[in-house]
Amino acid sequence: MKIAFFGSSLVSAYWNGAATYYRGILSALHRRGHQITFYEPDAWERQAHRDIPDPPYARSVVYPVGDENAVVKVVEDAAREADLIVKASGVGIYDELLERAVVELRPERALAAFWDVDAAATLDRMQGDTADPLRPLIPRFDLVFTYGGGDAVIQAYTRLNAKSCVPIYNALDPRTHHPVAADPRFQARLAFLGNRLPDREERVREFFFKPAQGNPQQDFLLGGSGWEGAAADYPNVKYVGHVYTADHNAFNSTPLAVVNICRQSMASYGYSPPTRVFEAAGAGACVITDDWEGVDYFLEPGRECLTANNGDEINDHLRDLTDKRAREIGAAGLKRVLAEHTYDRRAVEVEDALKRLAVWGHSKSSF
Repeated sequence: MKIAFFGSSLVSAYWNGAATYYRGILSALHRRGHQITFYEPDAWERQAHRDIPDPPYARSVVYPVGDENAVVKVVEDAAREADLIVKASGVGIYDELLERAVVELRPERALAAFWDVDAAATLDRMQGDTADPLRPLIPRFDLVFTYGGGDAVIQAYTRLNAKSCVPIYNALDPRTHHPVAADPRFQARLAFLGNRLPDREERVREFFFKPAQGNPQQDFLLGGSGWEGAAADYPNVKYVGHVYTADHNAFNSTPLAVVNICRQSMASYGYSPPTRVFEAAGAGACVITDDWEGVDYFLEPGRECLTANNGDEINDHLRDLTDKRAREIGAAGLKRVLAEHTYDRRAVEVEDALKRLAVWGHSKSSF
């Protein structure tokens, strides 16, 4: 099957949290025999902050920005050969143009999918604006895949007349994320990795900065873009800025514990584990996650992870957590994600969803 995938970036994780997800899903699909071309714009300085060279599992096409007609031509050329054309949410530039072009230019034989890597935010936006240009396009896609969200997201997309909505959750690629030896650069009692975003900042202050303030004698570690000013207010917080993919394993394997903090919209919908949960668990980290509906679908609280409803509960965990206990939780979490939450499993779910489409018979491809 030939897949044309329009997303934010495959080769750069710079201000692009979906990179790990793209890489995991697409590499797993490639191993199952599919041919993938990933189209990304030359925008947001991502090409200057590449994490990886062009990968072996997908042909990478970086198209220039500044000329809408040229972007439409890229979609037209991609559609000519594709069996499945995917438009991901949050490309960051020309999103409306790309969404319209994909549904209008795809040939009759090809399938078109909208792949929402931030379903909570996308749905909140569309529900708050009946004139949102994506709303009338949703029924024209053959399928909506989502980064997560469970039944709440499925029902919301169904109300928007999606033909089908299938969550494909984040997962682990053990070829990329795995335990490594501790690295002195990342020594800390608690670490957090995530970019500074408006609907995450308040929760980061509660679940990370508040515990740091309450434990001034302990070392805390913060990674991600945009936190320079905020981190400066806490002498015991070491801020390392953007962490390239090559350092993720050491970042997660070294501290006593790693905290996951969902964005508010994702926490509200539930069943939306970020990529960081699986990256950290895959590195054998003791994961402490903010509590949200569906956590136990992915990791068992108290055995494979720890959960907290606020910063005070994070403090309680840090007070009680020993090195031995942290290692036990990390080992149990790693075992669970390797058994049930790998991208190889998610790729099968993608194929199963496509097979279920009544329109699949119109495609010249087969599995």
